[in-house]
Amino acid sequence: MNIEVEDLHFSYPGGVEALRGITLRIEGGELVAMVGQNGSGKTTLVKHFNGLLQPSRGCVRVGDWDTRTVSVARLASRVGYVFQNPDDQLFCKTVAEEVAFGPRNLGYAPEKVEQLVRRALAWTGLTGREGTNPYDLSPTWRKMVALAAVLSMDTPVVIFDEPTTGQDWQSVARMARVIAMLREEGKTVITITHDMDFCAENFTRVIALGGGQVLLDGPADEVLGEAEILAQTFVEPPQLVRLARRLGWKETPLTIPVFLDACRRSVRKEDGADGAERRFDT
Repeated sequence: MNIEVEDLHFSYPGGVEALRGITLRIEGGELVAMVGQNGSGKTTLVKHFNGLLQPSRGCVRVGDWDTRTVSVARLASRVGYVFQNPDDQLFCKTVAEEVAFGPRNLGYAPEKVEQLVRRALAWTGLTGREGTNPYDLSPTWRKMVALAAVLSMDTPVVIFDEPTTGQDWQSVARMARVIAMLREEGKTVITITHDMDFCAENFTRVIALGGGQVLLDGPADEVLGEAEILAQTFVEPPQLVRLARRLGWKETPLTIPVFLDACRRSVRKEDGADGAERRFDT
């Protein structure tokens, strides 16, 4: 399910031009992170993918659908959107009802609804909480309910808006596992995030926005190494990348294993292979 954006312009009713000529293509199955300061256009852009906003000029296509000609309700079968604030999304009396609402509304057979609900609850750690009112849960777990409600719709595209905001370490790890499972199923996953470490560890393509335009777009290890351009939209590279630059490396390590491999290579150059192994064993 490809997403194509052509010369997209969008202005809010007050006259603020939020998007200024964005053109890009997201292939089915990609893991894409949208980064940039508040007001850069990230949320405005992704809300065009599910029809919540309509272009002032240009067009957006999700598969073979032009979002200007398809209702939001119909687009919901292709694009699932997990809002930053789960309280903007939850309205049912129990977790089970909340998670089942989407697939039922899409007209799936009862057997398929049951299967999708069971899977979504398992993926988000909510199994056993089916009868709980979502508002009796902590904000962290309400976020998981909102996520499960989107996962159960089995859409080919899933959008996360600031998924790690207000989440503890366990919830962030659970979110990362969900993204990995969606990737295994060939889903397109798009996130809006200020969490650059989460971005580096879980997404393969990064689009940096500033002033309603695309500043950078490419593989994560290339984009996240462009500190000067990222600074234009008040984004810092991930911690490992910043450390690598302080060490004088040209590499852009995004994960701890990659960073450690780079350390070993660096030490070998200084001490020789035997010295490097002794220092790492210590």
